[in-house]
Amino acid sequence: MRKIVLVFGVCSLIFLFGCSEKDTSFLITESSVGPLLNSSAVEDLEKVFINDSIVRDSVDPKKGKIHVYRKNGTHLLTVTPGSDSIPTIENVRILDSRYKTDNGISLNSTFEDIQNNYTIKKIVTTLNSIVIFPKESNLYFTLDKEELPSNLRYTSSKIEAVQIPSTAKIKYLMLGWE
Repeated sequence: MRKIVLVFGVCSLIFLFGCSEKDTSFLITESSVGPLLNSSAVEDLEKVFINDSIVRDSVDPKKGKIHVYRKNGTHLLTVTPGSDSIPTIENVRILDSRYKTDNGISLNSTFEDIQNNYTIKKIVTTLNSIVIFPKESNLYFTLDKEELPSNLRYTSSKIEAVQIPSTAKIKYLMLGWE
């Protein structure tokens, strides 16, 4: 009798863990951010985020940013529409730290995490931040210059990866699709 119960218990565990699907509600891939796909039309955002709130900067669906909020007010994403005749998503700014890549990169990640998971193609210096573009990815990361050593915060010179502290936190996480 014990053997039957043991076999039944093991089979149940295998079934539960083997058949469970990975939750993709907050997964960032090259072609999706949670339920949002790179092929999603702007007009379908209300359907994609049916349980959330959509706020538009403009009445014209081809202009202005679109903000996605949870019903509790948490800002999830800001979406920039493309300029095609049927606008799709051009750019997504991830604002909720629950969104993560397959590699575990999120808004809670650091420059070291980026370096450990991506090969850096280019670093662009702006007035208040630096933008990191990885190779073979549509993701890009913005770090605040306040995360840099004081002698680099106010420079417009090109900043190299070796000058960025490994503990520098990601300020913005973006995904470009067009």
